[in-house]
Amino acid sequence: MDMRTRTVTEKPWWTLPENFDAPMVFHMEADQEELIFGHSDTYLPCIEMNSRTLIQLESWFTATGQTRVTVVGPHRARQWLLHVFCCVGSQDPYRHARGLEMLERVRNQPLTNNDLVASISLPLYAGDLSLAPRISGTICLSIPQPSPYQVIGCSGFHL
Repeated sequence: MDMRTRTVTEKPWWTLPENFDAPMVFHMEADQEELIFGHSDTYLPCIEMNSRTLIQLESWFTATGQTRVTVVGPHRARQWLLHVFCCVGSQDPYRHARGLEMLERVRNQPLTNNDLVASISLPLYAGDLSLAPRISGTICLSIPQPSPYQVIGCSGFHL
């Protein structure tokens, strides 16, 4: 089922309080921000629309030029985006290429439930210490409370 397709009783994602509990917050280097979101954050609106999230980018005046990233939205969409951000920032060629493929997908089309479930099955860090200087901060992906809108059979994601 396409994420845009909803039953008559399902509410839009932004009207559900659980999508705003425990926002995902971390810091990203400025060059990685530009790679992901484009020059002057050109791709930010389409990434938000296609992932069904709201993303706030705040530039910080630090020596490394880090940007504070805050993401709210459905739990699995936040997980998927974190996976993209980590893969794009990876020095492992396979993971980096996979991250770029996922990034291109979310820039160009809405994510499906299949996209979200597939990303959960892949290990997030897999020992890639190259991510440490690229993404930092406390990343909170708490397990959401059961929801009638949640797909049955999908498990939570733990870091």
